[in-house]
Amino acid sequence: MELNKNKFAMAAAKVLGIWYVICALLVALAPDLAVKLFGWMVHLVNLQPGVSFPEVIYGFIEVVILTYASAYVFAWLHNKAMK
Repeated sequence: MELNKNKFAMAAAKVLGIWYVICALLVALAPDLAVKLFGWMVHLVNLQPGVSFPEVIYGFIEVVILTYASAYVFAWLHNKAMK
């Protein structure tokens, strides 16, 4: 079964965009918890809580674009392997 690369990538970008908004809300509402959870995930120790509104927007755009590109390549590789 061949994946539609654009539809797959857009769906993945939407999902990650939603997760990004949830993460931004967590940082705004419970910054210490967010730093602890993120630190566990990426093995960092020196994180500082707090982010400005423009940084939230920039991060959202970055996550959506990187997810779209990654999902597109994933679908392309999947389709290539299925032939």
